Amino acid sequence: MTASAFVYPWDVNGDPEAATRIAALGVGQVTLAAAYHSTRALTPRHPRHRIVTAEHAAVLYPTDARWDGRELRPYAAGDWAPGDAYGEAAAALADAGLDVHTWVVLAHNSRLGAEHPDTSVVNAYGDRYPWAPCIAQPATRAYLIDLAAEAAVRPGARGTELESLGWYGLAHLHAHDKTGGVGLGEAGQYLMSLCFCPACREGYGAQGLDAEELAAVVRAALEPLWQGVAADEGWADVEKLLGEADAAATRAWRDERARTLQEAAVAAVRAAAPDGFQVLLHADPVTYHCGANAGVDPAHILSVADGVVVPCTGGPGLLTPFAEQGRGVLAANLTVVSGMGGSPGTLAADVARARELGATELRLYHAGLASDGDLELVRSALAGG
Repeated sequence: MTASAFVYPWDVNGDPEAATRIAALGVGQVTLAAAYHSTRALTPRHPRHRIVTAEHAAVLYPTDARWDGRELRPYAAGDWAPGDAYGEAAAALADAGLDVHTWVVLAHNSRLGAEHPDTSVVNAYGDRYPWAPCIAQPATRAYLIDLAAEAAVRPGARGTELESLGWYGLAHLHAHDKTGGVGLGEAGQYLMSLCFCPACREGYGAQGLDAEELAAVVRAALEPLWQGVAADEGWADVEKLLGEADAAATRAWRDERARTLQEAAVAAVRAAAPDGFQVLLHADPVTYHCGANAGVDPAHILSVADGVVVPCTGGPGLLTPFAEQGRGVLAANLTVVSGMGGSPGTLAADVARARELGATELRLYHAGLASDGDLELVRSALAGG
């Protein structure tokens, strides 16, 4: 069972022991960030630093001429990942005997939203979400597709994992996030993530909806949630709040935009990649879900990509809809950082359960963030001891 550990370039560069230490975990592969969102990350073993602050979403390698003259283009990293930080780290990891796959974050970019606010998702109240590019907009889609191809196919990489290749919405740990005061449930998250930018308004119109009327309906539907009335039955609650016809129309528009973007991005990666290059998506098997694990239709996405990476830290239940398709790579993603809700002490049992439910590969989040104690538990679990 292939096991891969997530890694940032700054975990490796400047630390001559990092690559061999990661290889000693018992993994045969690493998933190395090539394009990533803003973050503040711990580096508990690095000889030069303990905290890295990535101030904005950036590519971690030098871009090529495809971006010349374009308004929407990737941002270079600052001093947290200068030059070809990805390439430097990839070379060290490969020298340690590890297969290197790229980790590419796409529709999650606060700086893009700050500098180009018209690219952002706009909710029914008119609030913009600068961290969430609207994937319905033609210019944004073109940017994401080209970014996917360039960031995924780095020299020496044997595959890629595409994160946030779909709708992003309200749910996001934004700086000092203060949005948890009202329990919105799945229905409220969906309603608060519906986009009303010009492209989406036109899209709703093509589905037979009046965008102004729909926005008013969404605001009215949210009122009980602001008052504390629980809504936790998922899509059934969306249908109750919006009406079945309106709910179905919004979902049809959003599903089509996400599905065709995923198709185009994977096709662009394949066109740029060598034979045998593996393309996986971080995915959730419910199409209306938003976030880093994009909502997908399992049958469709496994006909497009080579497989999926599925979050399993809260339990492996999301694996089943993908496993039922009987094809493709199914990688169970387990957090092994105790301080971030992971359970490295139960890793062996968690892996066994995931395998029973159809997992064919394993992803470990995250080799750079975990403590020495967490990593020792990982080593023991992967060694079978």
